[in-house]
Amino acid sequence: MLPRNLFRKPHNQLEDLEGATSGHVPSVPDQLFSNCPSCRAMLAQDDLPASCYVCPKCGHHLRLGARKRLALICDPDSFQEMDAGLAGGNPLDFPDYADKLDKARKASGEAEGVITGIGKVDGISAALFAMEPAFMMGSMGAAVGEKITRLFEAATRQGLPVVGFTVSGGARMQEGMISLMQMAKTSGAVGRHGQAGLLYLAVLTDPTTGGVMASFAMEGDITIAEPGALVGFAGPRVIEQTIRQKLPQGFQRAEFLLEKGFVDLICDRRQLRDTLAHLLRLHGGEAQR
Repeated sequence: MLPRNLFRKPHNQLEDLEGATSGHVPSVPDQLFSNCPSCRAMLAQDDLPASCYVCPKCGHHLRLGARKRLALICDPDSFQEMDAGLAGGNPLDFPDYADKLDKARKASGEAEGVITGIGKVDGISAALFAMEPAFMMGSMGAAVGEKITRLFEAATRQGLPVVGFTVSGGARMQEGMISLMQMAKTSGAVGRHGQAGLLYLAVLTDPTTGGVMASFAMEGDITIAEPGALVGFAGPRVIEQTIRQKLPQGFQRAEFLLEKGFVDLICDRRQLRDTLAHLLRLHGGEAQR
């Protein structure tokens, strides 16, 4: 008679199981690599600063935080931040808005959606601002508008050019008309800066939309865009649903806007610092070492 357990799989016991599990298990640090959103190539995080956070495979420009962006442009240790503690509140008592602001501050590490200050670009003094995509996608509320207005006013008093990096989903609906008023306030400050004969270089990054695009983002003396940046008042899907028509390929992208005359130049981020320094020199900027 055949044994009853003839076809039963044997239970093999691992050797020294307790010793294997009780020792140190090596861990792999998080965020060593990331995928390029365009070509899906694996990008080592340690290599990204050297490439200015541009994919070396396809040239896709990754979204960049405000402080990293300023670090790429400004001379080392030259940037002096202004109004660092200025932060917005909930003026309309909009439901859950206070919680969203707290989450945005924790996610971005910033008090508000823009960083402003005075720094040097290849030795040339300039006022700079950079919007923070991790803070509610750089949306414009009262504090964002106030910080940008104060920067332009300081630049006007000191006779400095302004270099601004925009990234925004538009005005914050949670602040209603108060947010929309920032379009006029910032535009007034930009206008007074221009009347003083001073230069404003606007750099549009992905995405620049809504009230920001309809105000200070498109008011530069020279308007530069990063490759592939989405720039427009309303998003493509909103427009398609409104007019019930399919939009052209690449509509509202930087290359489309260059063709239509809405931007002056598309500049790869890896050449942006040199390009900005060159433009500042052409318009009277002098290096101060």
